[in-house]
Amino acid sequence: MPTALTIAGSDSGGGAGIQADLKTFAALGVYGTSAITAVTAQNTLGVRAWEPVSVALVISQIDAVLDDIGADAVKIGMLATAPIVEAVDTALARLALPHVVIDPVMIAKGGDRLLKEDAIVALRSLLRHAHVVTPNIPEAEVLAGLPIRNLDDMREAGARILSLGPRVVLVKGGHAGGPESIDVACTPQGDFEIRGPRLQGRHTHGTGCTLSSAIAAYLARGSTDEEALRQARTYLEGAIRNAPQIGSGHGPLNHFWRT
Repeated sequence: MPTALTIAGSDSGGGAGIQADLKTFAALGVYGTSAITAVTAQNTLGVRAWEPVSVALVISQIDAVLDDIGADAVKIGMLATAPIVEAVDTALARLALPHVVIDPVMIAKGGDRLLKEDAIVALRSLLRHAHVVTPNIPEAEVLAGLPIRNLDDMREAGARILSLGPRVVLVKGGHAGGPESIDVACTPQGDFEIRGPRLQGRHTHGTGCTLSSAIAAYLARGSTDEEALRQARTYLEGAIRNAPQIGSGHGPLNHFWRT
């Protein structure tokens, strides 16, 4: 059975972070493990409080999992602080892990900041280890240093982020307007678009976590890069369409909509 490790924060509401990642891995037939980087107190209405886990404990979790279970892919989400980013960077260099998918989590759905300012420089360095990096438009603007207003800007931002070292950059178009949601994938061989309907509704908490963990799961199962991106997008759309209507704010997805 393929295995995948998520290195991310915990969402007490169960809709995002490691909870969403582990649900996604399970739904796609991959055995999931985790290294928790931060603990949040949150629900569908927002983040009430959060605290980072110690650097030593984060690395101990990673080493414990890999020493015994291993990982065919790794998803990285909320890293919270510069010391954690730097420690994970060092660990990735030491371990040479396959199929690293980085979701550069900076801001929660409700607008709460989940990455401290001094960690952003360290995050740019971390991207050199990435097989795939999946920024949304606000995150891509920060990482690329470029305002994004249209598809050409998304391509330019993707190209700038690609120069930091990842093999694939997927600039997600969920924050843009229009009837379609268009993601732009940039690779050294060129770019392509992944188009789909813009799904309306407030039950979209954890979409970024779910997409990136689905990409990691499909890579762990042996899909090509483009197959993994397109399969993950299809899975995400189904999870949104079948959301369980939980909570009064940004509700979670249905990760097991196919079962």
